[in-house]
Formats: sequence, C-alpha cells, structure tokens
Amino acid sequence: QVQLVESGGGLVQAGGSLSLSCAASGRAFSTYSMAWFRQAPGKEREFVAVISWIGDTTDYADSVKGRFTIFRDNAKNTVYLQMNSLKPEDTAVYYCAAGRWGNSATRYSYWGQGTQVTVSS
Repeated sequence: QVQLVESGGGLVQAGGSLSLSCAASGRAFSTYSMAWFRQAPGKEREFVAVISWIGDTTDYADSVKGRFTIFRDNAKNTVYLQMNSLKPEDTAVYYCAAGRWGNSATRYSYWGQGTQVTVSS
C-alpha cells in the first residue's frame, strides 16, 4: 500500500509559477512510476506528466511541455511538479498517482486526494 498526500496548490496569476509536492508513505515508493493528472470542472481527468521509478525518464502532455517539470527524490519519498508560465486553462484539481508507467489513469493503483490550482487571467 502507498498513501499519497499532495500539497502546494493555490491561486496564482497567469504567467506565474507554482510547485506541487506529493509525499508518499508506505512501502516500495521507489519502485513505482509516479504521475500527475488533473481534472477541471466538468471535464475528465487528464494526464499531465510521468516519471520513471528511478527518475531517468519523463513524459509530458503536449499542453504542458516546456512549462512543467516533474522530478522525484526517492530518499524523501516525494515527487514534485514545477509549473511555470501558468495559464488559466491549467486551472484544475491536480492529483498524484503511483503505479506503472503510462499516460492512462488505469495504469495507476494509488491516488492522492488532490490539490486545487487556480490560475487567474
């Protein structure tokens, strides 16, 4: 079992930055790929970014490439999402997830409770 707790969400103006953290407890964090997803009101949950268990491989949704960076610290059981040049369309609840590599939510067995990110125009 892995428990995930996100933090770092908030309100920011367009063009600003936020850094999200996801702290994991439980066994074997370092063996899981970790991902961020987001869900805006009235929309389906969508993939944002994923990082391999060792941290050497990442993938991003086209909508965030060049603006967001995912990284992890296995010694601290934490995965991060640095978000720069934020846009109003980035407004959503952001979730971290642990599981197998991929961009589908079905690949991930463990989910956090989510943290709200709101970008004002």
